[in-house]
Amino acid sequence: MASLAVHSKKHKVCIVGSGNWGTTIAKVVAENTQQHADIFESEVQMWVFQEQVHIPKDNRHYKSASDQPQNLTEIINSVHENVKYLPDIPLPHNIVANPDLVAAVKDATILVFNLPHQFIAKICQQLQGHIVPHARGISCIKGLAVSDEGCELFSERIGHELGIYCGALSGANIATEVAQEKFSETTVAYAPPEMDSRHPTPSGTPLPDAKGEEIDMKILSDGVQAGKKKLTPLPADYPPLHHGNMKKLFHRPYFHVYLVNDVAGVSLGGALKNIVALAAGFVSGLGWGDNAKAAVMRVGIMEEVKFGKMFFGSSVKTETFTEQSCGVADLITSCSGGRNFRCARMAVEEGKAIGVIEERELNGQSLQGTSTAYEVNSFLRKEGKEKEFPLFTAVYEILEGRHRPEEIPDLLNAGG
Repeated sequence: MASLAVHSKKHKVCIVGSGNWGTTIAKVVAENTQQHADIFESEVQMWVFQEQVHIPKDNRHYKSASDQPQNLTEIINSVHENVKYLPDIPLPHNIVANPDLVAAVKDATILVFNLPHQFIAKICQQLQGHIVPHARGISCIKGLAVSDEGCELFSERIGHELGIYCGALSGANIATEVAQEKFSETTVAYAPPEMDSRHPTPSGTPLPDAKGEEIDMKILSDGVQAGKKKLTPLPADYPPLHHGNMKKLFHRPYFHVYLVNDVAGVSLGGALKNIVALAAGFVSGLGWGDNAKAAVMRVGIMEEVKFGKMFFGSSVKTETFTEQSCGVADLITSCSGGRNFRCARMAVEEGKAIGVIEERELNGQSLQGTSTAYEVNSFLRKEGKEKEFPLFTAVYEILEGRHRPEEIPDLLNAGG
């Protein structure tokens, strides 16, 4: 039975990042904070890395005065459009672009991280000591953090650095299509800390997920520690952040959300599929057709599952990869029209380095697949497991120039 409790405070949301996908998520969230005014404050702060930009002449907001460069935040707040990273998409007026990171996150209880993964360490450092201790996070960052200590999810890194619980959002979500309100699905992984639920379970009791399965509380406790610091409970005067309210934050008629507890699986699906998309782009650039691409995708999803279970344990569910949008659906989309696929295909077709294509095609944004391929290979090499992941290893070797895309069949066969 639904609770009739009325809470005296509402959740304030901040989007940390404002690229193509970050601005799209800000649009989705801002629509929902207006709709669910009993749970969320309407205003959504969006942190924007300040840039001087020109409004393009073919943009509906162009005027002769636009020939002078302007601050991107001022453009967004005046015309309600991110003319550089999400052009021609009207944004809700309750989005406030803010160039000051600390000011943007002030009093925010929900932080949605959506920026290139190479910047997350610096951002977390800047945020330390400036967020409310009971804040909760959602990472939309597709990548892996690899260091001498091992392989870490960005949801974990954010949680550890900031002392907060952090879930993950990932799916078959080409940003522009979502922004244009074309139907799509996504997966949100959020295992609500028991202290945040409306009816807390006894300490140590597993929590059921949306399908009634149990999650390992040890995994949850790992995710809510920051060194020796324990998770600060969400105060009782805020609405609880269970699956139902998290769904209200992201679900739209055109953007369907499915909640699970497998944060590691959702994060890995979003990261590793970018490596597979590069391989699919390579074989497509060779003109080998759909059969070759399907073969690469089949091997790729098997390696995703294997990587998750081998290095992140029993909390990773096979069905996260085979049934959810963050798994098989994201893989299909990324290997059909995603930026990693397109740039890899053009690199082969034009005989150019993928970095050249990236610089030409992405308007200052970065490919996630290349950096993830390097980081994953570094980790696998350290673990002595390169041969057990022949597709991931082949992509790295091709990027390094040690093998050619034409050698992919032999490289996959060499892995057994």
